[in-house]
Amino acid sequence: MGRTVKVAVIGAGPFGLCAARELQREGHRVVVFEKRDRIGGTWAYDPRTESDPLSRDPAREIVHGCLYRNLRTNLPRQLMSFSDYPFSKREDGDPRSFPGHEEVLRFLNEFARDFGLVELVRFETEVVRVARVGRRKDEWIVETRTTRGNDSVSREVFEAVVVCSGNFVEPEIAAVKGIERWPGYQIHSHNYRVPEQFHGQVVVLIGYGASGYDISRDIAREAKEVHMAIRKPGVKLGKVDNHNNIWQHMMIEQVYEDGTVAFQDGSSVCADTILHCTGFKYHYPFLETDGIVTVEENRVGPLYKHVFPPSLAPWLSFVGITIKGLLFDMTELQSKWIARVLSGTLLLPSEEEMMSATEEFYMQMEENGLPKRSTHFLSFQIGYQNWLCDQLGLPPLEEWKYKMYEECLKNIFEMRDIQYKDRWDDAYWEGIIKASRSA
Repeated sequence: MGRTVKVAVIGAGPFGLCAARELQREGHRVVVFEKRDRIGGTWAYDPRTESDPLSRDPAREIVHGCLYRNLRTNLPRQLMSFSDYPFSKREDGDPRSFPGHEEVLRFLNEFARDFGLVELVRFETEVVRVARVGRRKDEWIVETRTTRGNDSVSREVFEAVVVCSGNFVEPEIAAVKGIERWPGYQIHSHNYRVPEQFHGQVVVLIGYGASGYDISRDIAREAKEVHMAIRKPGVKLGKVDNHNNIWQHMMIEQVYEDGTVAFQDGSSVCADTILHCTGFKYHYPFLETDGIVTVEENRVGPLYKHVFPPSLAPWLSFVGITIKGLLFDMTELQSKWIARVLSGTLLLPSEEEMMSATEEFYMQMEENGLPKRSTHFLSFQIGYQNWLCDQLGLPPLEEWKYKMYEECLKNIFEMRDIQYKDRWDDAYWEGIIKASRSA
């Protein structure tokens, strides 16, 4: 065991809980700050929505939850487990391989309870400012305010800060020509909860990601018509097979004062609502680094391997920025890496070497025509998790995990078949796992 560090963890969702466990295991003194009155982060369903349905008003009360009532996981339980803590089925719970969000929250509560993490959390405590003390790298002041009506600010000094505040707070809104004069209702998926509010409506949904696809089917239960505006080329246009009230179009060309929404494929509808399923922006309003860490075109950087700002490492780090991958495995590996680097049992390269590697990665992205906003996508960084395993002296992730993940992606993005969740063959995949482990 190496040195012991006093660490502030921001957020008690899956990222923060996993980070807290690994930090505590390594002997560090951990405090977790959580704005809400319970753990779970994104997985703690909140039926409330924000006063501004597009979440652009800076004076709005921010609602951190963005789940909708009928959401189910897109990945099976095996890919939402920690290495030593499986997300198993329980007789008194949701028995499905792709359960609803309530079952995920239950799993996270049990994880926190079994590892004594709840005692580390300061609930209803919002972090309003994180900044270095002077020019030191290993001394950070964390200012917090309780969310119980007390406006007084508390200050505490930590040696290290791990940012685990999640990526689903600041919505990205699509730019639509003529929207200033369009008379209909607009909402971002961040504030979508139930389909009943769209009963009998004509809804235009912008976006073709996994959440947009799921929400379009959820809304179609109640809406008169759902029209998806899609930027991705090669998508089949027109009425969707096996759905009487869902159409796919090219992106919106323009909207008009009479309520018309015109698409780039020449079609148009008179719509009641435009729903933006257009993702989120990384957002850290509490973090002050004198410009060392910035968010530019949704790239948080510079970050060495998506975790450490080279000039502030290891005293400032991020967990869970990466997306589109084996996120529970990734979170655990990143957390172990941070914990061991802080204790001194693992060493980072020099600041210059970390910056050079990061700049080289950015240059490779540019040469391959990848935009900055794709920086933290793991879909094209195939070896990232196994690189973390190597740093930690662990064996590579088991091959069956990648096969299972790819099967899910194929159903979500290629076949566009949400019914795969109910056709999932657990016995088949258990055979794959067993064969993999006995090989």
